[in-house]
Amino acid sequence: MISGVSSAVLPHLRPASTSTSNATSGLQPVVEDTPQAASSGFRIDVSQVKPLTGAKPISAADDPVLHDLMATHWLMARDTGAAQPGVSDDAPENIYAQVKVDGQVVATLYNGGSSTMTNAAAAKIGKLEDPPGLSGPDLAQWRADQYAERLGGTVEKAPTAISQSQWTPRESRSTTYSREQLDAAFQAMLAEEQRVMAQQQARYLASHAQAGASADFSA
Repeated sequence: MISGVSSAVLPHLRPASTSTSNATSGLQPVVEDTPQAASSGFRIDVSQVKPLTGAKPISAADDPVLHDLMATHWLMARDTGAAQPGVSDDAPENIYAQVKVDGQVVATLYNGGSSTMTNAAAAKIGKLEDPPGLSGPDLAQWRADQYAERLGGTVEKAPTAISQSQWTPRESRSTTYSREQLDAAFQAMLAEEQRVMAQQQARYLASHAQAGASADFSA
C-alpha cells in the first residue's frame, strides 16, 4: 500500500439537536419567583433521583483484562524512552529519490521504502499494491518508477540514496509481554501512584503548616 498519503478532509460534524423534550431528559423545570430562576434553566428534580442498587466498586487488580491493559500501556509508555538511535526513516538525509512533474516535486521516496506525496498525486495514482518481498531501497525504486509512470513524471535519485546492500532494516519492537512482566508492571504502576499521592499530600500539608505559622493572631 502507499504510505505517507494524507487522508481526505473529514466532513464537518454538526452537534445533535438540543431541542429534545424535558420528558426524555429526566429534568423538570423549577419555577421560582426570582430573577435568577428565570436564567438558570432546568434543574434536577431531587424527588426523581433513585439510589443505584446492586452496584459495587471494581478494582483493576480483580479484572484480568483491565489489569493487563493498564500494565501494557505502562510498559509501552516507558519503552518509548528506549527508542532506537538514529534519524527517522523520513528524515531529509534518508531521501532515496523524488518524482517530479513539470519541475515540481509530487512524491518523495526514502531509503527505507516509505514515501510521501501530494494529495493530487495520491488521487491520480490510486490504489497501488507493493510486490511481496520488496523492502528498503528496492521498494523505494519500484515505487518511484510506478509513480513516475502513472503521473507522467520523472525520477530524480537523491545524493543520499543508498543501495540495498547498504540498507539496514530497523528492528521491530515487540509489544507482547510475558505474564511476569505484566504483573511486575502493574505493581510498579501502583507503587508509583502511591508515591506521587504521598508527595502531593506532603506538599499540601507543608503549605498549610507554613500558612498557619505566618498568620498574624494579634488582636
